[in-house]
Amino acid sequence: MRWAMTVVQQWDRISERWGAAMIEQTHMATHPDLIELRRRYDAASASPIAEGAAGLAFLGAVFLAASPWIVGFSALTAITVSNLIAGGALAALVIALTAAYGRMHGLTFVVPAIGIWTIVAPWVIVGAMDTTRTIWSNACAGGAIVFFGLVMLAVGFLRARRPAL
Repeated sequence: MRWAMTVVQQWDRISERWGAAMIEQTHMATHPDLIELRRRYDAASASPIAEGAAGLAFLGAVFLAASPWIVGFSALTAITVSNLIAGGALAALVIALTAAYGRMHGLTFVVPAIGIWTIVAPWVIVGAMDTTRTIWSNACAGGAIVFFGLVMLAVGFLRARRPAL
């Protein structure tokens, strides 16, 4: 019986230690280095250049989603759906980046990637999607999205890496 008590006591000690370690791991969000990193990224996203780039990227996303109806190629279903999905995803991403850049900065590279997809989509999508309207619309919108996405990336990298004064 004495042996059984010691095993139970040993088990309680082990579970208390592991439980404490698990609790400490769940509070990683309060680590000082992580808090400082988020503060720097939030400060970078609050600059006028970053806010302007995010706003213009959002406008590019809205235009991309609506371009089949604005430019007049909505009869081409495949590229219409592609532009609508890419524009909606980009708009949601830009909103998330502006709302919580400190937590979402790792996804900033997706903005230029969507812009590159927008540029090549008329030739990559199966079917005769490479009309003059789709090429010009997607090339202009995609170029603007790539440019503003790269600005957002650069502002985040440059401002976050500067030493604190």
